[in-house]
Amino acid sequence: MSTTFNSEKQDNSYTSHNKVKVTDLLSRLNEEKRIEKKRNLALGVAAVSAVTVFGIILTI
Repeated sequence: MSTTFNSEKQDNSYTSHNKVKVTDLLSRLNEEKRIEKKRNLALGVAAVSAVTVFGIILTI
């Protein structure tokens, strides 16, 4: 029996000859941290807004 390997196209900006570039990993990590901070900020603003609107409705 013969086995056929599907060669998928790899993203060469992160790997080169089976080696991982540490600087690329660090930049990806920093970008993910920035995105996570933005998401957390948006979630916090939404929560505070919801509590404020709920409070205003209760006082009416």
